[in-house]
Amino acid sequence: MPIDLNEIDGIVKEKGSGPQAAIPILQAIQEKYRFLPIEALERVCAVTEISATELFGVATFYAQFRMTPVGEHLIKVCHGTACHVGGADGLTEALEGELKVDTLGNTADMKFTVDRVACVGCCSLAPVVMIDATTYGRLDRKKVVKVLENY
Repeated sequence: MPIDLNEIDGIVKEKGSGPQAAIPILQAIQEKYRFLPIEALERVCAVTEISATELFGVATFYAQFRMTPVGEHLIKVCHGTACHVGGADGLTEALEGELKVDTLGNTADMKFTVDRVACVGCCSLAPVVMIDATTYGRLDRKKVVKVLENY
């Protein structure tokens, strides 16, 4: 998806141009593009009071921000304590094997991205996987692969 610098300017106009606006600007860019394209970040630095050091520092510090493209469907495998004990490693291995993901967790066709996350807050359903905004719980290796059929 090409970056429309006018859209970046609009985000800055809406969110502000001072350092306090860095997180809202980054969130808006990521919501639009699903990651933080370097061209967009460079534009933000050019039209705001936020230095490249500050902006990239924020973007790389917080786990919510992604610097690389993600697939059409983002699969988050919870690796919190309850999910870890319940078999999260096996779910991740099953998904990565079934989808044949690359080192960034993406499938070759960019349909899926598999991402390990610290916790999704559904411990009573452990182990848990979220695909986009849908949560699937009480999974095992076979069940998690079966879930993929919905996508």
